[in-house]
Amino acid sequence: MRFLSAILALSVHLSLLAPLSSVGAAEPPAKLLFAYGAISNNVTPLWIAKDRGFLRKYGLDADLVFIIAGMAAQAMLAGQVALSLVGATHVTNAVTGGGDLTMVLGLQNRLDYLFVARPTIKNAEDLKGKKVAIGTPSGSASLATYVALDNLGLNSRRDNIVLLGVGGVPERMAALRAGSVEATSLSPEFGQVVTSEGYRVLLDTGKENIPFQSSGLVTSRKMMRSNPQLVENMAKAIIEGVAFIHNPANKKTVEGTIVKYLRLDRADRIERAYQDLRKELPRKPCPTLEGVASVLKLMAQHGLNAKAAQLKPEDVVDMSLCKKLDESGFIDRLYQGW
Repeated sequence: MRFLSAILALSVHLSLLAPLSSVGAAEPPAKLLFAYGAISNNVTPLWIAKDRGFLRKYGLDADLVFIIAGMAAQAMLAGQVALSLVGATHVTNAVTGGGDLTMVLGLQNRLDYLFVARPTIKNAEDLKGKKVAIGTPSGSASLATYVALDNLGLNSRRDNIVLLGVGGVPERMAALRAGSVEATSLSPEFGQVVTSEGYRVLLDTGKENIPFQSSGLVTSRKMMRSNPQLVENMAKAIIEGVAFIHNPANKKTVEGTIVKYLRLDRADRIERAYQDLRKELPRKPCPTLEGVASVLKLMAQHGLNAKAAQLKPEDVVDMSLCKKLDESGFIDRLYQGW
């Protein structure tokens, strides 16, 4: 919490709610603190938007700060952060707790994690009585781990598997390498790093084709009413980042961004991360009701949030902005000419 407090102290100097009149107006860019809840490939459109000047283009001067997703959602509920990239699981927890959050863009619409184990774990049976790192409570990685255990015919209580809330990707990778856990779920760009070291993929959830609304642009419905232009401009910048990634002419630049932020250090890993990103990133990054329905079902099924079963997907996502940008032709125009 000290770390979060230090980061959020920056917001004292930022005008989160400063209204935007229009892009290109004489006023200075709107300052804001923007949190992203994971270090992963699906944050790349945001990093591209920052580095390529798309945020400035749409009148935004955003400080991008990594705050692990559950804490980022708490910061939003406290009014300290106006916009963030977090998964639908955290929006669900906020909504069932009476909070005001909603997802307006969806940057990953399938569950795509590698459930990776130490080399000594040859099969599912070998995990019985062992320790597994599941990430933050109710996060996408945690849910991916529950799905993986299910698919492998394992039950943590019955099979005496100890589930440990080891937080972010670096911490889970370190725990796996140190032997303090025997398995964990990692996004493919990081899973490939440990598998090249001899660690074993027990399940690739991406091959199971499970609809799942993971990372997306999240704000509050209050913000959408009070400052719709701010939310729309951020959405436009991120969508332009998505289109930039999909343009083959930008491959070297996108790979450079992947290297800069994900710190991958081998050509084959960078190439795979780039190809996976273009494969998984929706060209029209709207949330999917099917993906949210899957999140709600899985959260209730695995006991992460019993109240999730009482929600409808529309309680978690607001499709209106993405629909507006799509129907206006804004998204299609980004793909013209190449």
